[in-house]
Amino acid sequence: MTAATTTRDTLGRPLHDLRISVTDRCNFRCVYCMPKEVFGRGYRFMDRKELLSFEEIERLTRAFVAHGVGKIRITGGEPLLRRDLELLVGRLTGLGGLDVALTTNGALLPQKAEALVAAGLDRVTVSLDSLDDATFRTMNDVGFPVARVLDGIAAAAAAGLRVKVNAVVKRGVNDDQVVALARHFRGSGHILRFIEYMDVGATNGWRLDDVVPAAEIVSLVSAELPLEPAEENYRGEVARRFRYRDGSGEIGVIASVTQPFCGDCSRARISAEGRLYTCLFAAKGHDLRALVRGGADDAEIHAMIGRVWSRRADRYSEERSSRTTELPRVEMSYIGG
Repeated sequence: MTAATTTRDTLGRPLHDLRISVTDRCNFRCVYCMPKEVFGRGYRFMDRKELLSFEEIERLTRAFVAHGVGKIRITGGEPLLRRDLELLVGRLTGLGGLDVALTTNGALLPQKAEALVAAGLDRVTVSLDSLDDATFRTMNDVGFPVARVLDGIAAAAAAGLRVKVNAVVKRGVNDDQVVALARHFRGSGHILRFIEYMDVGATNGWRLDDVVPAAEIVSLVSAELPLEPAEENYRGEVARRFRYRDGSGEIGVIASVTQPFCGDCSRARISAEGRLYTCLFAAKGHDLRALVRGGADDAEIHAMIGRVWSRRADRYSEERSSRTTELPRVEMSYIGG
């Protein structure tokens, strides 16, 4: 593999994290991500030939690693719907020196966890927005029971995977579940992260009124289970960390609305059809699939990625946050409870 160089954008931000979508399909219809009004029966999902192959993903990953990428996140849709995904995991972990993780709704983890571990995966992030079954079924909008996601988390842990749990909090929908989730995962060894409700791909009808600020989430938890700030693990870490004062674990809050992290953002993403986006909220991308399938050699692919990133000036969340000044911000000096 070509020795890595640090490629920076116009604001001096390095390219370090890469999200790779392996499918646009999902077995859930979460109201904040793939609402049925948009992704209903008539929605056309991609044919298999439109998706990047595992070989193409590995080749592109090598090019990104040469620009300084050290962390890979496999996503979807729901990535475990992609047949033989463990083969891709093996290809990526086989590159050596990469932090490879997978984000999933957990539904298929009981069947797939052991194969993923055998392929070299050591960490998953599971989406779980409520422990209340009725609320969870409403949010995933396909009637999937919360018990089966908990079974998936248990299967992942039993197979040897480290587990993080992500909960998107929406006002009036599941904000009453914040403390219950904290209680459930405290002392479990699984890190729970609360995420402010975001405008995902302009398809979820996002409104500012639906946002529960991270500061409010921390206050709710700390009133019941006292918290204290914890230092970030590394510069640019997305989640702000708070540990329980009794030493029983920690939570994180991702305040992408009230405290955007554009200034330290080192993240790019590749969509399932092979388009490179330099912002997680971007609507326009750069066609890597056409480059790969058009006969470009590795040097040409490397050069295109460098050109795209070096011209990057994305600050979407910071620009949007100018409309959220009335929402409280969470501070690392916060001590509640």
